[in-house]
Amino acid sequence: MPPRSPPPRASQPAPVKVARATGAAMTMMLTPVLLLLSAIQVGPADANAPAPLPAPSTAPSDAPPPGPTAPAFAAPLADEARFDACMDMATDDPSSGIVAANEWLIAGGGYFARHCLGFAYAKEGRWAAAADAFVSAARDAELARDKRAANLWTQAGNAMLATGDADKALTYFDAAMAQGVAQGLLLGELHLDRARALVVAGQTDAAEIALAEAHKLAPEDPLAWLLSATLARRLGKLERAQADIDIAARLAPRDPEVALEAGNIAASAGKYDVARRNWTQAIEIRPEGPIARTARGHLSELDRAEAETAETTAKP
Repeated sequence: MPPRSPPPRASQPAPVKVARATGAAMTMMLTPVLLLLSAIQVGPADANAPAPLPAPSTAPSDAPPPGPTAPAFAAPLADEARFDACMDMATDDPSSGIVAANEWLIAGGGYFARHCLGFAYAKEGRWAAAADAFVSAARDAELARDKRAANLWTQAGNAMLATGDADKALTYFDAAMAQGVAQGLLLGELHLDRARALVVAGQTDAAEIALAEAHKLAPEDPLAWLLSATLARRLGKLERAQADIDIAARLAPRDPEVALEAGNIAASAGKYDVARRNWTQAIEIRPEGPIARTARGHLSELDRAEAETAETTAKP
């Protein structure tokens, strides 16, 4: 049974090219503005503040929060068809998927039914219920000595992280790590999940270590580079932030969130002309949604700051 993947990105008109400064930076100070998902000041970075939490996939963040994707495994042959049908139903109609999963669970579907139930809850955005279902599935899989328990713990962690409980999410990610079965790219993605939770928990040093492991094992994951760029900016490490966002832009040339963060990094470095170009790119790539609204807000603040500076300069 093939794994289900997130919806493909919509085709966009042009790739993101992270703008670079071509002249002297403007000297004015930019008014603080809010970034998506946390209050982030555009300007000198606050070394003690956590970075924002990117979505747990590389899907555009202005889409509705997706549920976790189904793992790349097949249930035992006797259950494979029912598992596949349950997951299809949960994908197309989460409410019906919840009913089907519960009926299967009563009939003895075990952790395969619980996994489908968690997936259906997640598709409805019922993250706490999804986490509970995934935890139950993971524990049952452990009792059965099924290596798929690691994947179920990971999904439990992501669902719990979506509720905002980073500490409990870390417990679940650590449980996945303890299974000892993840390696290569999958292990890199697990380190990235842990890094996201560590950022939310305010453990920035540990998050940097986890991101370094993610970069080593999953070097082609743009979300890892986006998160490390954002975290570096928040910690005032602007050269590192610029280097990481350049890699993210190469890997995800049509991601508006990458363009948005490129503008944030430029603004933090005082390169407001560069920031304007990158924020404009974010809007051009995806004109609607939270990312575009955030970029427009930044541009409005920049316009006001420029107008105030011009007015002050014009006074005798």
